Amino acid sequence: MWLNFFKKIPKPSQWRRFFSILKKKELICFLVLFFLAIASAIFLDLNFYFQNTYLLPKSGGEYKEGIIGQPRFINPLLLSDNDPDKDLVEILFSGLLKYDDQGKIVEELAENYQIGDEGKTYEFQLKENIFWQDGEKITSEDIIFTLGLVQSPYYRSPLRIEWSGVRIEALAEKKVAFYLQKPYSSFLETIARLKILPKHIFKDIPAENFPWTLTSKEYLQGSGPFKVKTIKENNSGYIEEIILERNERFFDQVPFIKKLSLYFYESLDDLLKAARVGEIDGFSISEPKYLKVLEKEGFNAYKISLPRYFALFFNLKNPGILNEKIREALSYGLDKKEILDKIFLGEGQIINSPILADYYNNNSPVEPSEFNLEKAKEILEKEGFKENPETGKREKSVSKEIPSLFKSELKKGSQSKEVSDLQKCLATPPVGGENIYPEGEITGYFGEKTEMAVIRFQEKYAKDILTPIGLTKGTGKVGGMTRDKLNQVCQEIPEEITPLKFTITTSDTFPLNEMSQILKSQFENIGASVEIRNVSLSELQTNVLTERNFETLLFGEALGQLADPFPFWHSSQKDYPGLNISSYSSKDADKFLEKARETTDENERIESLESFQDILIGDNPALFLTQSSYFYFLSPEIKGFKVEKITGPAKRFVNIEKWYLKTKRNWK
Repeated sequence: MWLNFFKKIPKPSQWRRFFSILKKKELICFLVLFFLAIASAIFLDLNFYFQNTYLLPKSGGEYKEGIIGQPRFINPLLLSDNDPDKDLVEILFSGLLKYDDQGKIVEELAENYQIGDEGKTYEFQLKENIFWQDGEKITSEDIIFTLGLVQSPYYRSPLRIEWSGVRIEALAEKKVAFYLQKPYSSFLETIARLKILPKHIFKDIPAENFPWTLTSKEYLQGSGPFKVKTIKENNSGYIEEIILERNERFFDQVPFIKKLSLYFYESLDDLLKAARVGEIDGFSISEPKYLKVLEKEGFNAYKISLPRYFALFFNLKNPGILNEKIREALSYGLDKKEILDKIFLGEGQIINSPILADYYNNNSPVEPSEFNLEKAKEILEKEGFKENPETGKREKSVSKEIPSLFKSELKKGSQSKEVSDLQKCLATPPVGGENIYPEGEITGYFGEKTEMAVIRFQEKYAKDILTPIGLTKGTGKVGGMTRDKLNQVCQEIPEEITPLKFTITTSDTFPLNEMSQILKSQFENIGASVEIRNVSLSELQTNVLTERNFETLLFGEALGQLADPFPFWHSSQKDYPGLNISSYSSKDADKFLEKARETTDENERIESLESFQDILIGDNPALFLTQSSYFYFLSPEIKGFKVEKITGPAKRFVNIEKWYLKTKRNWK
């Protein structure tokens, strides 16, 4: 059949004769139709191919991430506040549980778990084929070893506090149990924060020699999706790049991306320059002003929800003038929308509580304070803070208490310094002078002239001295009523002027420094005098927070995936290292915080948190401002990123094994 078909195809000489007999217009028409037929055939073939195949990620490629700063403590035991450290720990190590790309807690090294004994026992079954990056098996002994390091005071792990009182036991090679002293509703989140270290590498290293930096490849053995291949430093020891390669033994899906390179930059300007010249494929920036610019330059911008908020905390240990009513006035003088619009360009949420309604899906406070300048000024007026017409600032005049000048019974014949003071007072206008004690003799002896002066004084102030005891004429004796009036008119009682003035302490970094300037302007609109005290992040940790050395503190707090405000507001946490920055104390609030922690009923937990929330807002220990979004930028070449909710910036890597650059098509 095919032979007959090919025999029918015109030979070249026949084609030449065919074209020679065609006129020019006929030739053009033929060629157009011919090429249209070919194009149609190609289109139909491609359409058939695309309709009957689907796109799949393909292994291979390199992803390059830009990071500001330097890695210092790449160690899961150390709850480092350094973002590069957190990023590397997230990529290199695994835990029993983790957060997925929706912010939910799911199994990681664990196959499954069970909760028993009314929330006091947690049993975890490990997956079967899980290995360290060097090929050693992961067993329950690794879990027990890691928790032992955390709980030991010799290793100084910040995680130690939240693991206090927890006992662990190996039930089998692949099964462990945790025993709590009392139920704790957020214990799964505590487990999700714990990354596991390999016992076979660290078991023989004493605490004093423990390698906190873990910069050597020998110690950087985790079980995460990537492992360290090369660490590149310049001549001064600055780490410029860490090259990671995918972990072929990864217990979950082996990453599509073959190579992950992390580039480290000293400043935001250096990072942006690298992004613009194509040196990196992804990076994060906290300032929303770059959002539109970077989108125009071709990057995909991802806005991710974080349980992180900013607030102005009052120091309730030393409140000074900032009593409950003044704090209420400041809350009415606060325009949160201005902060959100000017600092975050509207990218975020206004908040009225530390239990973030949009993130945790709970109800907002019953009666949050709203921006109302007149209400703020009205409260300050009632509290005695009047506006000084010359300065426009508010101040309060308070009469200063001084010791009484006259304390003794004085009468004719008395002789003492008090008598001299009495004579001075009676001789001094407008108290006395010529009308009461014309002689004006200061002798210290209570004689007839002094007695007559006292009588005149008593009769001048008869309403206060004589009338209350039924007399109409003076007695000449200095008794209780006369003494009180003398103390009132003879002493110049000084007034203390108390200005409505306080200091806002905050970090010198974005966005805290910028927010403090807006707060200063807003509070000055109601007559307050505000000073800004900018400190470095290190001083904030070592001096301000540890010593509670502030009047007000503008600060940000990062929460967990599950709402647990206990560490931040329970009265047991008001002293360092507790996180109750304001030193807030309330028996009613404590009761609901404890109940929310211990209950295993989700509805009861939410009700307790909302009851606590309303008590807290009524007491005004802090002014809650805004919740900002987290911005992550990726090249359009990077596919598979679907993160929506994270507990911290490092969690952007929770599904990095699913990211890909290359694709292939498979037949349906």
